[in-house]
Amino acid sequence: MSAEERLAAYLLGPLPEAPAAAGAYAQVVVAGGLAFVSGQLPLSGGKVRYTGAVGPENASEGREAARLCAINVLSQLKAEIGSLDRVVRVVRLSGYVCSERGFAGQPAVMDGASDIFAAAFGPRTHARVAIGVASLPLEAMVEVDAIAELAQP
Repeated sequence: MSAEERLAAYLLGPLPEAPAAAGAYAQVVVAGGLAFVSGQLPLSGGKVRYTGAVGPENASEGREAARLCAINVLSQLKAEIGSLDRVVRVVRLSGYVCSERGFAGQPAVMDGASDIFAAAFGPRTHARVAIGVASLPLEAMVEVDAIAELAQP
């Protein structure tokens, strides 16, 4: 089963179209066998679906936001490289979680993103950072970027 088939089974449908960039930058840059995916927000249908700060009371919402960000990372990768089967492995995820003061649950929030990558690529783990921040673009709750190793076409 291909990465896209595994992911479609997990998501109960295909990947959505890759969202448009929110500024003057490339969504994905491929260099030296690596794909660098710009930070993705929890966008769906052209709108930010999760906004505001994450705290103990809404950490599950933050996890869902991270999940949606990861889906958008994969949509961007597919749009750039043609097939997710070219991904040898996800090398690193960086997660930025808009956090309430004193909230320290960023790693659990980012597990939502890691779960999406595990569904697509299996248990091959990636390096990851989960950082709490005061604000994010468009008042998004979470932003996720990634670096992936690619097989030659």
